[in-house]
Amino acid sequence: MAKKLYVGNLSYNTHEDNLRSLFSSFGTVESVKIITDRDTGNSKGFGFVEMGNDAEAQAAINGTNGSDLDGRAIKVNEAMDKPRRENNRW
Repeated sequence: MAKKLYVGNLSYNTHEDNLRSLFSSFGTVESVKIITDRDTGNSKGFGFVEMGNDAEAQAAINGTNGSDLDGRAIKVNEAMDKPRRENNRW
């Protein structure tokens, strides 16, 4: 089962292809998504990489956390589920 990783402290010049290339050396990269501002389209400085399985995800965390990518020391860890917000409309 695929495991999603959070990748933070990305340079605004980093593209999804850069992340795919970096993480592919640790296993199968299922998907890559850099989060962008919906108004400007600019990167928000973080993204997500989905690895093929738990072992590949752990190898990617160990191999990339703190490493340099486009001049920035990236932070990589397991992605946490976003808590659901209740829609309180009065």
